[in-house]
Amino acid sequence: MKTSDFRYDLPEGLIAQHPLEKRDQSRLMALNKKSHTLEHLTFSDILTKLNPGDALVINTSRVIPARLKGRKRYTNGKTEFLLLKEESENVWEVMVKPAKRIRRETQVIFGDQQLKATVLEEREEGLRLVKFECEEPLQDMLRQLGEMPLPPYIHEKLEDQERYQTVYSQALGSAAAPTAGLHFTEELMKAVRERGIAIIPITLHVGLGTFRPVQVENLDDHEMHEEFFEISPENANKMNRIKHAGGRIVAVGTTSCRAIESAADENGHIEATKKWTNIFIKPGYQFKFMDVLITNFHLPESTLLMLVSALAGRDFMLKAYQEAVAEKYRFFSFGDAMWIE
Repeated sequence: MKTSDFRYDLPEGLIAQHPLEKRDQSRLMALNKKSHTLEHLTFSDILTKLNPGDALVINTSRVIPARLKGRKRYTNGKTEFLLLKEESENVWEVMVKPAKRIRRETQVIFGDQQLKATVLEEREEGLRLVKFECEEPLQDMLRQLGEMPLPPYIHEKLEDQERYQTVYSQALGSAAAPTAGLHFTEELMKAVRERGIAIIPITLHVGLGTFRPVQVENLDDHEMHEEFFEISPENANKMNRIKHAGGRIVAVGTTSCRAIESAADENGHIEATKKWTNIFIKPGYQFKFMDVLITNFHLPESTLLMLVSALAGRDFMLKAYQEAVAEKYRFFSFGDAMWIE
């Protein structure tokens, strides 16, 4: 298939610039991939879609304040880092701007020089490997000096930074939020548990793949960026028990989906795992473990749109997106959601 097969027209005014006042009052488009039907709901109606005995798999990764604005030592030239992946202690792969001016051995200073960085290696597509130096723990420095890395299509300032975190986020490490989970409230999570649905936490740290566009026309030529994920033995066993008992595995977000499918073997069994994945789910992929996906509406020609098309079929998915545009759904990170079964 071609990248252009996943193009659709989206009026700019439908790109959500801020979250709704109440997380669970966003709209929910529910798709049935077998009957090719859809219905329009409110996200809190998800309780009517979940059955006792199902498992809701959530990604507990927490967004770090990964955007740093600094200046080059000696020239004071402005530069910006987006932290993507920690490769060893205080050594990170970062996306830099302007990339052409940030070469190997370039030194960058942040704040009042309490944080410094040296470029160790130049990589493709504006990426650099850098080593940070600071007297305090780097995470503390990021909290002091970093900014929340909102996607480039969001132009309005986010007043409450916690609205770009899920209510269940715990493990620091993502460069972007697992946005399908932004719709859940503490009250809705409580109601899910009371309905007899297991909530199973896993972790996948969202990295460059969220920001990286597909730059080739032939999908077979696209290589996904690696992201780290972890599924504990306890939670792998829970998922296996529920699946084998006939319950459905409901993934909250494409990140949970990619982690689950990366950990599943060909026999439909989840292994406890702690590793990197670059799985690329596109039409033709046979899902091994996940049954249902909760997700947001995705960018045209993106790998995430390809993933949901693998689940529901490209034609049906693009028809649903056309309906969402006609019904003025809100798109992308702070937008509305979709249930695909």
